[in-house]
Amino acid sequence: MEDNTGKNEKAVWPMPKFYFKVLWDDVTINFSEVTGLDTETQIIEYRHDDAKSFYPIKMPGIVKVGNVTLKRGVFAGETKYWDWYNQIKLNTIKRNTVVIQLLNEEGAPTMEWTLYNAWPTKITSTDLKSDGNESAIDTIEVAYETMEIKTHNNL
Repeated sequence: MEDNTGKNEKAVWPMPKFYFKVLWDDVTINFSEVTGLDTETQIIEYRHDDAKSFYPIKMPGIVKVGNVTLKRGVFAGETKYWDWYNQIKLNTIKRNTVVIQLLNEEGAPTMEWTLYNAWPTKITSTDLKSDGNESAIDTIEVAYETMEIKTHNNL
């Protein structure tokens, strides 16, 4: 885009959400969908006993994170996250760091969500229909303790 001085300026556009990758246990696994990258701070409401107003004061409390849901196609012989899920034993969980990166056109990360102490809580296998023609999709739900969000300036 040219401005009134004749110089070209780089236009800034929102990032498309379809180019991303997921890394866990230092391995890249391709998924078709990632949902649940949310964090929330609980609200603590209180009122001073000598306050003249009848309205509570709101303060930030404990930070909560939801579970992340990842979906991918079923591939013959691919068992990476099934193996991770099967490592759950009574009070024994193999926790990993899961990194989700939003990529630019060149494949460089622009945003990164890092999920610490992550472990699979649920796997939902594909439904099967003899008259369907869709791809078989598995879903894995991952719980984690904390999330770090970073941006990369690749301009």
